[in-house]
Amino acid sequence: MKHKGIVCGILAAVCYGTNPFGALPLYEEGVNTSSVLFYRFSMAVLMLAVMLIVERKSFRISGRELKTHGSLGVLFAASSITYYQSFRFMDAGIASTILFVYPVMVAVIMATCFREKVTARAVTAIILALAGIGLLYRGDAGVTLSATGVLLVMVSSLTYAVYIVVVNQSSIRMSSLKLTFYVLLICMFSLLAYSFTSPDLHLMLPPSPRAWFFACWLGLVPTVLSLVLMTVAVHEVGATPTAIMGALEPLTAVAIGVMVFDESLTLRLVIGIVLILSAVLLIVLGKNFHLRTISHAINVIVRKTWRWKS
Repeated sequence: MKHKGIVCGILAAVCYGTNPFGALPLYEEGVNTSSVLFYRFSMAVLMLAVMLIVERKSFRISGRELKTHGSLGVLFAASSITYYQSFRFMDAGIASTILFVYPVMVAVIMATCFREKVTARAVTAIILALAGIGLLYRGDAGVTLSATGVLLVMVSSLTYAVYIVVVNQSSIRMSSLKLTFYVLLICMFSLLAYSFTSPDLHLMLPPSPRAWFFACWLGLVPTVLSLVLMTVAVHEVGATPTAIMGALEPLTAVAIGVMVFDESLTLRLVIGIVLILSAVLLIVLGKNFHLRTISHAINVIVRKTWRWKS
């Protein structure tokens, strides 16, 4: 497995996981979700355009390329809209947990449609990642899940999985910057059109310099950097490994919650983190990483955490 793809896949997941750092302050200032999404993508498009101009890259694309980029843009917009709309029917923590069934969807699509062999190592990594992500969720016991909310998140997961597969299978070869620019441009216009069809999702300007800063953060780190790095990773190591490394996204969000928003670090979270890291290491190190290593790591971390809590 190529080291460049592994590094890009890990960095893409970590960058995407910084979404809460940008989104939560905007919500605190009263910016609605459709505006957060629109400014996230419009800022990203502006940044990418500047990068392409500085590098003197051509903006010209063929009709076939535009068709592929259009499909990717609509898929990403659909994934974003359904994900954020699910927050109206369920807790965001539950939604983010359910969302990460997309590595399973990617593996199934690649196996059934493109005859990609799904190894026992990949299956084990997916199970570990899902178990770890489940432990990261901290919700109220006895909460009833909304069928509408679950459906929206599943649609979001599926459209994102298809997005990754299309990037992987596309025969178009251009710079990751240019590809991401056109995908996000179409995504931005899709979100703008959607906001006009939904009166309750009107666009509003960021109300302060602080809000503009976090809008720029969302455009740069979890959007531009994440998608460019993810595109490189998919081309280098494949769709399924990249999707599994995406399990680092919620882990990063939890780390930000603990370090920035003073959330508590519990034994449950520590075990979830170890499981997710084990899943990623299982993909990164391949045959050199064994299941008994996972068991030993969990036992050590649990014992040390228990002593620390005591």
